[in-house]
Amino acid sequence: MTYSGSGVDIFKENKAIKALSNHLTFKRKGIGAPLIGIGHYAGLIDLGEFALAITTDGIGSKALIASAIKKWDTVGIDCIAMNVNDLLAIGAEPLAFVDYLAMSHPNEKITEQIGIGLQSGAEISNISVVGGELATLPEIINGFDLAGTCVGLVSKERIITGEKVEIGDSILGFQSSGIHSNGLTLARKVIENSAYSYEDPFPPNPQKNIGEELLTPTRIYIEVLDLIKNFDVHGLAHITGSGLLKLNRLPKGFRFDSPLAPNDIFKFLQKEGEISDLEMYRTFNMGMGFLVILSEKEAKKASRITDSKIVGEVVEKGITVKDIVIK
Repeated sequence: MTYSGSGVDIFKENKAIKALSNHLTFKRKGIGAPLIGIGHYAGLIDLGEFALAITTDGIGSKALIASAIKKWDTVGIDCIAMNVNDLLAIGAEPLAFVDYLAMSHPNEKITEQIGIGLQSGAEISNISVVGGELATLPEIINGFDLAGTCVGLVSKERIITGEKVEIGDSILGFQSSGIHSNGLTLARKVIENSAYSYEDPFPPNPQKNIGEELLTPTRIYIEVLDLIKNFDVHGLAHITGSGLLKLNRLPKGFRFDSPLAPNDIFKFLQKEGEISDLEMYRTFNMGMGFLVILSEKEAKKASRITDSKIVGEVVEKGITVKDIVIK
């Protein structure tokens, strides 16, 4: 099975985004002017000595799994995590968040549980949820959709966009908590076409069912802030949709000789869906949810004081995981 075969073609998505962004040519000048172009993890807006960082994202079809097993109390964490991690990936400290919840019909049970998750995600990230929007759209939405926008602050001198990445730098990998909030369309198709259902015990850990495993909240990598403050970080990457292809946002190439072991959920999905290694690494995070790029010396120090591991190094071009070419 493939991601495009399940209904999500990342290459067509990129073309659609380009068709839209090609028209976004007006740029404000002075205070509030954009500092980088569209296409990085977050937008950066000039505030004098500082830059305001802003990003938006949602939980995607994880919402369908939550509704299938009637468990909505963690998807708020996912919504905040997807945004906060993107701010961290350009070196910004997250500050505040607003959510957008679209529903076919208002449902207090669902909104209450979503609120529990948003509160938990806010506490982990040390941010405030300062507002949001609930839209009732019975002719558009079947169930619900949850997205949000997060703003953060970064000194202009501390912005990290990957310009300092050099050949020979080390890549520090941080373990993911599971599938996070990307690739769920393919994951759902695998389950639908297998002998399993969401309510069945998850074979590697029968204490949870498959739906609960897929709903494991996205890890929030807030500890990266301390890493940025204490080390000379050259580049950052939040591994989300399109997997390791996200590294194309950074210059140079990346070779993973010692990648982190994929979580059990990835092994399970790959086996049941007969998915190739290439497709797995360009769809899912495969156990590496966040990457930090530093000099070899700095990476060794950082790996000793964090729960991370050196997984590879920067090369001239291309992305490879052992002998797998990611393209």
